[in-house]
Amino acid sequence: MGRVLFWLWLEQAIRIAQTAGAFSSQALGPAFRADRILIQPKAGSSLAALARFQAAHKSEVLQTLEAIGRLQVLGVPGGETVSSLIAKYEQSGLVEFAEPDYTIHVFATPDDPKFLDGTLWGLNNTGQNGGTPDADIDAPEAWDVLSSASNVVVAVLDTGVRYTHEDLAANMWVNPNDGGHGTNALAGTNDPSDDSGHGTMIAGILGAVGNYGIGVVGVAWRVQIMACKCFDNFGVGNVSAAVACLDYARANGARIINASWGFTNSLALSNAFYSVRNAGVIVVAAAGNSHADIDVSPTYPASYDFDNVVSVAYTTRNDTLGTNSNYGATNVDLAAPGEQIYSTFGATDSFYFTNTGSSFAAAYADRNPPANHRSRAECHGPLAFACWQMPDRRSPQFAESAQPANQFERDFGVGRRALSVAVVRRTKPDMCDRGCDQPDELGARIHQHNFGRRNL
Repeated sequence: MGRVLFWLWLEQAIRIAQTAGAFSSQALGPAFRADRILIQPKAGSSLAALARFQAAHKSEVLQTLEAIGRLQVLGVPGGETVSSLIAKYEQSGLVEFAEPDYTIHVFATPDDPKFLDGTLWGLNNTGQNGGTPDADIDAPEAWDVLSSASNVVVAVLDTGVRYTHEDLAANMWVNPNDGGHGTNALAGTNDPSDDSGHGTMIAGILGAVGNYGIGVVGVAWRVQIMACKCFDNFGVGNVSAAVACLDYARANGARIINASWGFTNSLALSNAFYSVRNAGVIVVAAAGNSHADIDVSPTYPASYDFDNVVSVAYTTRNDTLGTNSNYGATNVDLAAPGEQIYSTFGATDSFYFTNTGSSFAAAYADRNPPANHRSRAECHGPLAFACWQMPDRRSPQFAESAQPANQFERDFGVGRRALSVAVVRRTKPDMCDRGCDQPDELGARIHQHNFGRRNL
């Protein structure tokens, strides 16, 4: 069976970005032009009868392709919709088929230089620098289907974000009330500037502007990054600041929270994470970098047994568990690339940096986990895609994870799955080889917790 690919869970049918006015889309289908349809006259039918039908319904023939079975491109008249006009032609008995003029997109490869030169191996590993080919998240295969999560807010709870960075500025969330890009719980202001660099790296991995011609590309080319500063320039924070940031993210519409840090147990922290769970917010947490079994020595939030928390270990470019990565058959859900990760950094508006750790693996995962996520799932950038396609869903579910298929997953109880696999499974649910959760199953497997009284 070979390696186990790292999922990025994309939900429901893909809706590729629309061009304003001329294009439309269906909630569960591909985008199409709103002003035209295509028909093919039935073989042997009367062209005169078809012309009379078209005149009666005021559908102008824009083009006829004789060599393709007299295929016709028709304009949609005022007062009609694509679906209503198609229905009329289908009922007429005059056509072989009538269908929307679906939009088509070229294969998506961003022009960001550090993707093109192979530096971003976690997105696409061809074996560069001694790596193992395909030990990545298969991002290019998924980008051919979807690259934007532009209406999804991802909150980065960290040391802040350099929101003026050349590769981040266009993707920063803006608070409609004060014009800020988040909150600084340490200073009590709305200026979450990064004086460390760690949070800016996280932001770049999950959402650096894609196809921008400079620097790097994030897993999601377009996304809204909310900066929530609860750690200082030494990476030191406290529970009260973390709790304040969690509440800010919840209150201001974050769908996903990145928590690339760990605390010892705190009932206040547990309650805060449970409150965002009740609001339908997904939390992606780094498993930590102590080469420890967090089933035995838990770290939080990664070890919370909440159905909205996904815990992420890190892997190397050779598809092995990182030397310092924490692990745990129960408390770690998945692994993602986290060694020698190159991303935006907070020193200047054009600075980039390389670092290693589960913090950066978690950033590769910002998406939506399954309700019974302990069956091994994935993380942020991809989760944002899922939320983008499901703006009204509070807690998207995903297909069950496959069984361990290699020694890595058998040893550590986590899998690395591919973004492209999730795209296929979610855009074409009939192709799911293990079955996909349906919308009416939403919440059916939610774990029950005694809010505020969990024994951790």
